Amino acid sequence: YEETLVVRVHPEFLRGQRLPPALLGANVWTERFEDINAWERHLARNGTAIRKFYLHLSREEQARQFLDRIDDPSKHWKYNAGDVAERKHWDAYMQAYEQTIRATAMPHAPWVVVPSDRRWFARLLVAAALIEALESLALHYPVPDEETRLAMATQRVELAAELGDSESRPRARTGTVQPGKPGATRARKRGAML
Repeated sequence: YEETLVVRVHPEFLRGQRLPPALLGANVWTERFEDINAWERHLARNGTAIRKFYLHLSREEQARQFLDRIDDPSKHWKYNAGDVAERKHWDAYMQAYEQTIRATAMPHAPWVVVPSDRRWFARLLVAAALIEALESLALHYPVPDEETRLAMATQRVELAAELGDSESRPRARTGTVQPGKPGATRARKRGAML
């Protein structure tokens, strides 16, 4: 995505990439969007769940965070004078972000635009989107076939005999997900999380 953002705001960076002149025509952005979409389509067709997050800070909150980095010695490592200088191009960046998001948001690869002035809220939205994506995969533990179950039963008898009768009983399980019952556990976890 960077190749549709910073280089769009700073065309001199694009010229500095020494691309063949034929690739730098009026369609350069459309072609880059098409390439992104083709790559994501390939990933989705091969079972990858894609969620793209745009963590949007307001201009005011960004200024507050930069001031915090300047004022707090423990955050000096985060400070980059170039980031502050780039604020002069705020409107151009917002336009580039909007165009990139619009051109690359697909049903199989959606963008999640997250208002991020309040970190706790941004984290909550990202976590909710990740939970939704994971649940959409309908993941479950594999169920052993009959041959495997028979082998397990035979091996259980052998292993229990090694330990003696006192430890041959099945152990009580706590906090585990039982095959075939993921919904109840997931609902319990989700309720505790939110």
